[in-house]
Amino acid sequence: MDRETRVFAESHFRGLRGRPAGGVGASPGRVDFIERPDSFSYADFFKGYLLPNVPCVFSSAFTEGWGSRRHWVTATGKPDFEHLLRQYGEVVVPVANCGVREYNSNPKEQMLLRDYISYWKDYIQGGYSSPRGCLYLKDWHLCRDSLAEDVFTLPMYFSSDWLNEYWDILDVDDYRFIYMGPAGTWSPFHADIFRSFSWSVNICGRKKWFFFPPGQEEALRDCHGGLPYDVTSPALLDSQLYPMREHCSPPLEVTQEAGEMVFVPSGWHHQVHNLDDTISINHNWVNGCNLANMWHFLQQELRAVQQEVSEWRDTMPDWHQHCQVIMRSCSGINFEEFYHFLKIIAERRLLLLAKGMGHGEVEDSQDTRLGRQQAAFDVSRIAEVLASVVAHPDFQRLDTSMFSLQPEELLQQLEEVMVTTASL
Repeated sequence: MDRETRVFAESHFRGLRGRPAGGVGASPGRVDFIERPDSFSYADFFKGYLLPNVPCVFSSAFTEGWGSRRHWVTATGKPDFEHLLRQYGEVVVPVANCGVREYNSNPKEQMLLRDYISYWKDYIQGGYSSPRGCLYLKDWHLCRDSLAEDVFTLPMYFSSDWLNEYWDILDVDDYRFIYMGPAGTWSPFHADIFRSFSWSVNICGRKKWFFFPPGQEEALRDCHGGLPYDVTSPALLDSQLYPMREHCSPPLEVTQEAGEMVFVPSGWHHQVHNLDDTISINHNWVNGCNLANMWHFLQQELRAVQQEVSEWRDTMPDWHQHCQVIMRSCSGINFEEFYHFLKIIAERRLLLLAKGMGHGEVEDSQDTRLGRQQAAFDVSRIAEVLASVVAHPDFQRLDTSMFSLQPEELLQQLEEVMVTTASL
């Protein structure tokens, strides 16, 4: 990040102060297509798409050097089943049944990749039908479990990725996934975990995306308050079942071709269909630009838990702590872990700034480039959100006595550094 971009970004967030995060977003009317890597800078992406939180599509030129595009695909553009079997045939992978609805998702099972590929071949030979259903390999943590080959190169536009930086340090999880499945497999209507950003690259095949900007999903709720499972279902035309549907704008539709990369903004609900036999690589990521959205989402999640168990509030000892435990089991994170997430990222940025490297850059653990301007911007965003966390009544109920650094002390450090870096 250069200084001009940092100043632009900090001015943007000053203008948002006092406004609720995750509010209603405006639809841009179309999704931009970015053609050439040599004429599109990090600053262009940051100012044009990341800050305004709108989707875009990058051409296949941005991923043409990826190993997965060379090795996982046949000369005819189809999945190279034989190569995948040789490399990963004995790996256990998660597989969802797209033909079975379980709440607003699909049930999953574990399979060996060789068994899934055998199913996939039979599915194709059966005219894209099988008595076993429509099975979709989803959320395979290949990049966490295996570094056997040159799968992909992280695009610089997505290199400020706090979510995977944090989990890489803990070395227990990540949010990097492989998806693969035959034509007809799909992902139901949803917004990404923690209101993260995501990016998705088709290694082969095509996807159809339906995008709804933040807030539009409210008009898609049914008469019971539930969100739809499938926004293409004719049931949405039933005005008694979906009384607000007429107030929802049509979705932004994108057909993503092989090699292309889709940027999914924070809080945008979407639904995705594979039009061909498709393999994709997908990452979820959080940084200073959507950190407030993540914090807003976590507050909503806690309120939902508290409402669900409100009848036991006066009779259950440590009711507030139990709500945090339930929240973590449902959402994967609670207020305490969110603080530790902020603390780890903050300490790494403070360390970088303390090294006094002028306007140079330092290579971080993810082999991306992180400059001092980016670090200073990150510190300012963490400080603003941490101030809100520290002031939250439910965070104040936590026992922080065993924390290695008290939240108020960390906030003070960040605010002091913000003063010293203001002139960078």
